[in-house]
Amino acid sequence: MAVLPFIFLGVLGTAVFVVYPMIRNIIISFQDYSIMPNAENPFVGFENYISAFTDPNNKVLMAIRNTILNVIVTVPINWLLAIVFAVLINLHFVKYKLVFRTVYYLPIITSWIVVAFLFRFLFAGGEYGLINFIFYKVLGIFPEPVNFLSNYWTAMIVIWLFHIWKTVGWGVVIYLAGLQGISKEYYEAAQIDGASGIKQFWSITVPMLAPVTAFVIINLVNGAFNFFPQVYFITRGGPMDQTQTLPSLMYMQAFKNFNFGYASAVAVMMGITVFLVTYTQMKKFGNQKML
Repeated sequence: MAVLPFIFLGVLGTAVFVVYPMIRNIIISFQDYSIMPNAENPFVGFENYISAFTDPNNKVLMAIRNTILNVIVTVPINWLLAIVFAVLINLHFVKYKLVFRTVYYLPIITSWIVVAFLFRFLFAGGEYGLINFIFYKVLGIFPEPVNFLSNYWTAMIVIWLFHIWKTVGWGVVIYLAGLQGISKEYYEAAQIDGASGIKQFWSITVPMLAPVTAFVIINLVNGAFNFFPQVYFITRGGPMDQTQTLPSLMYMQAFKNFNFGYASAVAVMMGITVFLVTYTQMKKFGNQKML
């Protein structure tokens, strides 16, 4: 009985800040919604959902494509860098492990805006963006300055690099914690059998970290679906809305175009997709036991 007040507060907070907004968003997706006082907000059925896929500019389809690309590109790279960096830091002859952990985690706690301005400076067009200055002015590799943020693929590469650099440290810290649970006896036995370091990595480290990998991958996939600051602070969806993702498109439609019904419909479809992807991953990895 003593815990009931605390449970009640948790349930109340979830109802107010999660359940109610979610239900309200679903209702708005079926309305021609306006934020003006005393607006009628008539129900329009599935009109918002239909218009999302019949838009002549294909904004939703481009956002879906970009969101899927984000998952396909960033999740494997993020995972591989995280586990490799964690294993390297965890080697017995490496000193100052706390320093390395701090260095890798610093981007996580750094403001998105600060990092975005850094990347906008690095990849600025013309001769005086740092990348252009080095590869065009100094090394002469580029025949002319590259306007990274004005081309679809180069802009997407900048966004992906931004995301990976900003988030890879989280995976490193999680894997470092997981590595502490692997007994050194496995590696000692493998060394006696003549297994190389790479063989030990794939035959011992990766399988033993499978439950941790499941947790990391689920969170990386969810993070890749929620590309908003990566797009908003770097390209604002440009050029010509080609780099929009579902979260950034929702924001632009709701708070720039005031098309709340349309944005809510996109949000509902994205929410269902993320739920199905997460549920599938949890079912796949759910039978694995933690170390």
